[in-house]
Amino acid sequence: MTVRLIPASIQGRMLLLSAVAILLALAIAGWAIGGVLERVVTEGIDRRLDAEVALLAATVDRDGRVDRALLAERAGALEAGRGWRWRIEGPAGAIGSVDLPVLRAGPHPGPHPDPGPDGGPARDRDGGPEALDGADDRGRGLHARRLVLATRGGAVTLTAAAPRAVIARPLRDALLPLLAALAILAALLAAATVVQLRLGLRPLGRLRQQLAAIRAGAIERVDEDQPVELRGLAAELNALAADRAAALATARQSAANLAHALKTPVATLALALADDPARAAQVARIDATIRHHLSRARAGTADVRASTRVAPAVADLVAAVARLHADRELTIRPEVAGDPVAAIDAQDFDELLGNLLDNAARHAAATIAVTVRAAAGDARWLELRVADDGPGIPAAERARVTEPGVRLDERGEGHGFGLAIVRELAELHGGALTLGARAGGGLEARVRLPARH
Repeated sequence: MTVRLIPASIQGRMLLLSAVAILLALAIAGWAIGGVLERVVTEGIDRRLDAEVALLAATVDRDGRVDRALLAERAGALEAGRGWRWRIEGPAGAIGSVDLPVLRAGPHPGPHPDPGPDGGPARDRDGGPEALDGADDRGRGLHARRLVLATRGGAVTLTAAAPRAVIARPLRDALLPLLAALAILAALLAAATVVQLRLGLRPLGRLRQQLAAIRAGAIERVDEDQPVELRGLAAELNALAADRAAALATARQSAANLAHALKTPVATLALALADDPARAAQVARIDATIRHHLSRARAGTADVRASTRVAPAVADLVAAVARLHADRELTIRPEVAGDPVAAIDAQDFDELLGNLLDNAARHAAATIAVTVRAAAGDARWLELRVADDGPGIPAAERARVTEPGVRLDERGEGHGFGLAIVRELAELHGGALTLGARAGGGLEARVRLPARH
């Protein structure tokens, strides 16, 4: 299974990029602010240690000797707290904290001292102490400042050290609320990004809804009052819809023109051959074939925005079929639940139901039932049923009789195209034709058609 790292949606991609950018920006900000805070705290401790070093330097005379009495007076100022240390190392020995470890130049060292006349360390070039770092015997970090004095008696090294914790503690106390503030800022930025994306992508959602409405036939154009980035797309979509409507109208008109052009010649030929049953039957077959293919041509350009009120159309067709078969005294019972509207062109609906009624009338013994109601469990569809009390169709043959030109009964009228036209028109609109047995004997044709609300 392949894991998709980049989201498929535009909103998901923009959210991912925004999240990465926010986290990266906050990480850099946190690192920079933390560095500045550490430097500020360290400089404060350095000033304190430099003051201690200055106190130690005041106790050393020009010969490198330490005034112990003066040192004793100032010892209280040198004991800043637990873990603080100081040390004086000179020619005469060392005074101060005995546990002061060996220290190395720290990460923020001051200027290195110039070598003295004897090659040893001397006072720093700018006269200030340098920074040192180390650890005591327990592994606790130390930060120190060291000053080397060049005296007539030799070099004297003055060191004042503080626990590294005195730097880490205020740094930690300052960083914790800072990190909390950055987390809150990240949450606010994320929320603002989500709101911004939803507002920014809302025009795309409206455009999609308008396209769906065009496809459903509710509107004919999308609104071109869009953000600048979408105006060109909206204009192109409207142009595409207009071109499609024009092509549909042209195709339907061409089919109508062809039907009109062939109608008279075929009717004339049928009259001329009325005395020749065999040839008249062939002309009738030609007429049925022409109507079938014209129906297919019209169906191929079906207008998905069209709609037909079902009840009046059913009533008209039932009346027409009853008149055509008045000599047989057929009983046709229409039953339409409510006032449904089918999402199908009126001509297509008439041809679909007309073929079903014609087929039922030719085979019914006495009764035809026509029912239309909403499909069970799904109001988006209508179910049209035409049932007759004729001989019916064997289950093994029901699929085959919906193919063009197939007839199971060669007696009487008909050329085997009626059910094929019904099936093709139903499937064109997303529905289906199903043939089954009528309760009590006969055939029941069920057609599923989309409803218009």
